[in-house]
Amino acid sequence: MEPTIVTQLPPDPPELPAGAERAPAWPAWFALAGFLMGLAGTLLLGLVLGVVATVFGADIGAGDASPAIVVVGTVAQGLAFAATAVFLASRVARPKRWHFGLRPTSLWPGLGWAALGVLTFYIVSAAYAAIVKVDAEQDTVQQLGGDRGTLGLIVAGVMVIVVAPIVEEFFFRGFFYRALRNRFSIAVAAILDGLLFGLVHFQGLGEDLLILPPLALLGVIFCLVFEKTGSIYPVIGMHALNNALAYAVLAEDQGGWQVSVVAFPVMVAACVLAPRLFSDAPARRRPATA
Repeated sequence: MEPTIVTQLPPDPPELPAGAERAPAWPAWFALAGFLMGLAGTLLLGLVLGVVATVFGADIGAGDASPAIVVVGTVAQGLAFAATAVFLASRVARPKRWHFGLRPTSLWPGLGWAALGVLTFYIVSAAYAAIVKVDAEQDTVQQLGGDRGTLGLIVAGVMVIVVAPIVEEFFFRGFFYRALRNRFSIAVAAILDGLLFGLVHFQGLGEDLLILPPLALLGVIFCLVFEKTGSIYPVIGMHALNNALAYAVLAEDQGGWQVSVVAFPVMVAACVLAPRLFSDAPARRRPATA
């Protein structure tokens, strides 16, 4: 009897609505290449920004960058990573918004998966915090100028609650995870994505390392919700919620909660309306009738 040869097929990419056109199959190596190119672009833009700031008399010595420079630098970083994702995607096919998960999804299932993801994260994080005493301080609010008056508080809040979720989900889930899923299983792709997501949010050494597991878990959960909904809009909403809560706590002395209670509902409304008003996703094909 001849031996049976079993060929293992590659895993399917993230689930899409029934009858939807498949997104381009980006090579898995696009993920790492995109991250490295994004870093390079960030450094280049940072250098240009530093030169311009110096010409205008700004002091950008170590630890001395003004909040305005940090905000502009953060925006430049987001643009570098987003542009890298679009550039690499264009090597395979003409990029469209829905290729990156910017597509509609069913409202109530989307809300349900998002709620389940958020609940799971906070339950596990609470258990982790009860076992591991994490004593890590984050100075994101101060770096962005959230402690320098009302305008600074608002700008910092917009960066944390609005800009960060959009840019990070576009790259990490819409591009990085999607590229990995064309080669790896859900578990492997989500874990790799989550680990990198946690690392890029790491701000220090020593005890700060203890915050990495919850951050990595959050990245994994974001991937799983994207996997179930086929859209990054629910994930952007989850990300905005987490950041809004964090900002309310980190900027408590400055009244950060006031920014959070305004910015988060705006983000939720945008995540519900944007995919219905500005979608370029292909229409679902109707089943043939007899």
